[in-house]
Amino acid sequence: MVTKQTKSEVKAEHAAPAKHGGFTGRYKQGIGGRKTASAQVRIFPKHSGITVNGKDFKKYFPTLRQQATVMAPLITAQMQDAVGVSAHVYGGGMMGQADAVRNGIARALVAHDPELRKAQRRDGHMTRDPRHVERKKYGLKKARRAPQWAKR
Repeated sequence: MVTKQTKSEVKAEHAAPAKHGGFTGRYKQGIGGRKTASAQVRIFPKHSGITVNGKDFKKYFPTLRQQATVMAPLITAQMQDAVGVSAHVYGGGMMGQADAVRNGIARALVAHDPELRKAQRRDGHMTRDPRHVERKKYGLKKARRAPQWAKR
């Protein structure tokens, strides 16, 4: 006897396995930013460890301040060992990238568990920092610094 399969069953049967660092199963995604840095972050339940651009985050972010910035949303949610994090970050400098990853992790955690939103927002992890470097204007030495004026 031949049974008829639905389209979703056929798609599930031919779905490709997950390729992200050996993780399998569902993940939640968050996109973070800071200045010109952008980060695409995925959290995997029942895994541990943080990788950034294929490297361990302690190797990618060498200073303790940057490492603390990346870990902050997980510490706020008390999920340091409960989820694994995979991040792809580009653009900007090292501190901007660390802040972008932090913002992406917070948004992914809230996508995973909406009850974490209040605590993440309270600690400032959910809001993207809008500050950018102001452009230099012509006739000035810097963005606002005018040439020295001499009366005589």
